[in-house]
Amino acid sequence: MTDFVAKSELRVAPELATFIETAALPGTGVDADAFWTGFSQLVHERGPQNRALLEKREQIQAQVDAWHFEHRGANHDAAAYKAFLQDIGYLVPEGDTFEIETANVDPEIASVAGPQLVVPITNARFALNAANARWGSLYDGFYGTDAMGSTPPKGPYNQGRGARVVARARVFLDEAFPIDGTSHADARRYSVRKGALMVDDCPLDHPEKFVGYKGHPKAPSSILLRNNGLHVELVFDRTHSIGSRDQAGLADVVMESAVSAIMDCEDSVACVDAEDKVVAYTNWLGLMRGDLEETFEKNGTQMTRKMAGDRDFTTPDGGEMSVKGRALMLVRNVGHLMTNPAILDRDGNEVFEGLMDAMVTTLIAMHDLQREGGNSVKGSVYVVKPKMHGPEEVAFADGTFTAVEQILGLPQNTVKIGIMDEERRTTVNLKECIRAAKSRVAFINTGFLDRTGDEIHTSMEAGPFSRKDFIKGKSWIAAYEDQNVDIGLDCGLSGKAQIGKGMWAMPDLMAAMLEQKIGHPKSGANCAWVPSPTAATLHALHYHKVDVFAVQAKLKAGGRRAHVETVLEIPLATYQKWTDAQKIREVENNAQGILGYVVRWIDQGVGCSKVPDMNNVGLMEDRATCRISAQHVANWLNHGVVDAQQVMAAMRKMAEVVDGQNAGDASYTPMAPGFDGIAFQAACDLVLKGRTQPSGYTEPVLHARRLEFKAAAK
Repeated sequence: MTDFVAKSELRVAPELATFIETAALPGTGVDADAFWTGFSQLVHERGPQNRALLEKREQIQAQVDAWHFEHRGANHDAAAYKAFLQDIGYLVPEGDTFEIETANVDPEIASVAGPQLVVPITNARFALNAANARWGSLYDGFYGTDAMGSTPPKGPYNQGRGARVVARARVFLDEAFPIDGTSHADARRYSVRKGALMVDDCPLDHPEKFVGYKGHPKAPSSILLRNNGLHVELVFDRTHSIGSRDQAGLADVVMESAVSAIMDCEDSVACVDAEDKVVAYTNWLGLMRGDLEETFEKNGTQMTRKMAGDRDFTTPDGGEMSVKGRALMLVRNVGHLMTNPAILDRDGNEVFEGLMDAMVTTLIAMHDLQREGGNSVKGSVYVVKPKMHGPEEVAFADGTFTAVEQILGLPQNTVKIGIMDEERRTTVNLKECIRAAKSRVAFINTGFLDRTGDEIHTSMEAGPFSRKDFIKGKSWIAAYEDQNVDIGLDCGLSGKAQIGKGMWAMPDLMAAMLEQKIGHPKSGANCAWVPSPTAATLHALHYHKVDVFAVQAKLKAGGRRAHVETVLEIPLATYQKWTDAQKIREVENNAQGILGYVVRWIDQGVGCSKVPDMNNVGLMEDRATCRISAQHVANWLNHGVVDAQQVMAAMRKMAEVVDGQNAGDASYTPMAPGFDGIAFQAACDLVLKGRTQPSGYTEPVLHARRLEFKAAAK
């Protein structure tokens, strides 16, 4: 049992209290007593409001369940359904047109479109990789993935593949930076003459795209170009293995890649107590101070990773310029639901983790605000706030950060928030959600997974849902995606905030990503999530092809494409004559994903995993993917499409499959043949008790079972 320390009517786990007082507070100018007094006030004033909002969620859900139960089997009356949702306050009136008033926004948020990484903050190496993923080698991206249509070779460097890489990179250069009179493929010499870039003796079609260089102008060591706001660096080195064989000595094409990165305290981590939270907060502190390091072994060599520095160049007119070397970092706090045993209030209750994150991550970010050349050049802190249900909950988050700013002595609206449009009550009230935080909203986005999990849970009693692949083809999802962009543009986000799209979940399938993910910038999204630095480099190609802000201007002029009526269409199965084999395969597919993710979450504390699916395609799994799979099985159980016996048979069968997929992991504990471990029990809880979980979230089950596992391990 934790021996808490008393801090102004709060009882705090000693490791967290020590971290805050000896690591987080020093250098901020905030007094420890003032911090704890303010934190206690925040917890005791806003905690009851938080609890009331959660109770309202449950009340509304009970009313929706009852309505669907009463109307089950009848033809769905869309008008009556909408009127019902308005009557119970689920759907609020949409107000007059307005534009957000967010100020002091960094260009990576406001005016530069590009890829966005999301990484677990508890893994220092991943966090550093993401921070440093602002720049990435296009040569490496092509050579080391299937981006050119074939898998990378094993063994020594393949000159034939290398030649294809160079040729493919020059195709990109011709598309983004065409030359008047020649091609990059034929170029033999790059030089700077009278402030202009000359390729052999030919200028660029658009000379303004040349923005800097390194070295001597007659033989520069690198050339810096810019297109659609993104930089590309041409690196010349005739001693390099590629440059020595290249007629122009071009050794690499280095892309400005992950313009921004979300350091995640939520869906991709397994933080269940003070010990875990201190790890998360410590890494965030290192990122905000700029001194985070991680030493690790790779191929038998000891390596230390640090945060990259900025990149300095000479401007075309002979001046100096510096380009940021790191992604702009946002931090994702947890939502309003969960509490954490790291701190207890004066009544002995666990405090809401969202309040704790708001206070501590903002405090830590003050280290960045007080230094030059750090994360934000505009003096802002960026917090992504997930899993909010409707405008009232967004207003609560806005008020929470106002209170935090007052406690810490920060100007109001220093903290900017990202509204994740992933819950149905937020989607159908998105304009009013944005209005509720109009002076600090800097980000909205969509995401199929959590949004679908909430879609299923909200309409659990309406009937059986389609199979997952078919849900994606229903009209509501396209309407949801279009409405998010259109409302964001209506509310003035273009040029002030990010409109984002969801994750590419298959990190090994880069050719498919290059083919499909260009749809995100074409849809008007000025950022979209990618699963790795390499994926960011490749996805950056799309933003050179598409001028997102021109797309946004055209979309805004065209008016709204989708309305709430279409978003409210429930993706139920209109054709239910599935064979037994089809039903079992669907359940097994869900079970395999759940088990592959949960076993690592519970046993190893890994919050985000690349889990092989039934076809051995590696998929990025986090709590969002787990939520949709669990809710889908729960829905089919609820409506008798399958029974508990069939589900348990699928769980046991897939546990053996997952065991086999993890056979090479020495730290892995098999679930079969006993099927009695905590991880297997947690996975079963998610599906068998999925209907009764708050909003269908996985956190309550996962946190309880992980705490059980940690206690047993001790």
